[in-house]
Amino acid sequence: MKMRFKLKTKKTLAWLMILCFVATSFCFSAYAEEGEEEYDFDMDYYSKFQGQNVSINVFNWGLYISDGEDDSFETVKEFEQLTGIKVNYSTYATNEELYSKLKGGGADYDVIIPSDYMVGRFIEEDMIEKLNFDNIPNMQYTMDEFINPQYDPTGEYSVPYMWGTVVLIYNTKYVTEPVDSWEILWDEKYEGKIIMFQNSRDSFGIALKKLGYSINTTSEAELEAAADELIRQKPLVQGYHMDEIFNKMGSEAAYLAPYYAGDAVTMMAENPNLAAVYPKEGTNRFVDALCIPKGSRNKEAAEMFINFLCEPVVSAANAEYTEYCTPNIEALELLDDEIKNNPVTYPGEEILENTEVFVNLPQNVNRKIDELWTEVLGSRGDIVTFIIFAGGIVLLVAALVVVMVVRNKKKNVAY
Repeated sequence: MKMRFKLKTKKTLAWLMILCFVATSFCFSAYAEEGEEEYDFDMDYYSKFQGQNVSINVFNWGLYISDGEDDSFETVKEFEQLTGIKVNYSTYATNEELYSKLKGGGADYDVIIPSDYMVGRFIEEDMIEKLNFDNIPNMQYTMDEFINPQYDPTGEYSVPYMWGTVVLIYNTKYVTEPVDSWEILWDEKYEGKIIMFQNSRDSFGIALKKLGYSINTTSEAELEAAADELIRQKPLVQGYHMDEIFNKMGSEAAYLAPYYAGDAVTMMAENPNLAAVYPKEGTNRFVDALCIPKGSRNKEAAEMFINFLCEPVVSAANAEYTEYCTPNIEALELLDDEIKNNPVTYPGEEILENTEVFVNLPQNVNRKIDELWTEVLGSRGDIVTFIIFAGGIVLLVAALVVVMVVRNKKKNVAY
């Protein structure tokens, strides 16, 4: 089957004008829809579940798939039309939220997309299925560096979806000094204009890097030192967010925030005052992978969805839309040079050598991080929290005073 596929290629106005004036009718037809190509899908493979009323539940990060916006490729819709499989699609904000949903036992998902360290945790706790790669032939397009990764050393449980890095985003209109360090997230002059990650692993990773430690440390002393840094920082923090960082930075309600490089590029395109930098202390490099939770009711259909996401043309569309990096070697060739040469999304070797990939930590260390993160969020160093708390006390006292006055008046009423 041939499917029309459109990449949002960036051609200059001059080139389009030349086409209009000099193209033959054949060429005009070929370029009538900018960047459109035809692609053959293996219908012997994809037609297996047609007419069988099969559905799968997909749980993904927010804003992490090409969804038809701005005339982009509609990944889920195209898969449904191609296979006849209904996709129930929902999103989460953090790996920890995903873990809680699965661990609680009430979730019913067929495809999930956790990050590297969480894949390792799922494997350790026997929470995901081994994959049948006979049903995922497009695994052949995966770059060698993503085969049998540290988080899935036997390569039996996951297929890489996207990879990327964490950068520091800042607003050049308000932050005019040179920015090259995580230290600026602790600068008091930006009080109330700083945002931090809502999840513990990323926030601790930044604090650990600032202190010169590994983001994968198992040292209790180093973790406690990082927690102390986060508590010290808390009075300066406007809030702890994930996808809301888009709105906060885009509207200039905040001036500084760490976030993922792909999203940073999207934000920078929407607000030219924004810039991104790789801090000199180093940062996190991550891989998000496709997995199937234990107990999936439609494992083979889920593997078909994973295979579809690994179609080079589909992987390229998702990479272009999300601005994240594809681990698919054929998909990379389909992307514009402008995308592949973007130093934010595809940094050079010098930057990548100064990155670390999160690994799954021992259970006692994970528990320690959870405890310390609870202390960070519950600490009274947050001036906003203090003001709200103090305001509540004042209102309560005022209400009690009013009640006492009313009661006294009632007692003094003469009958």
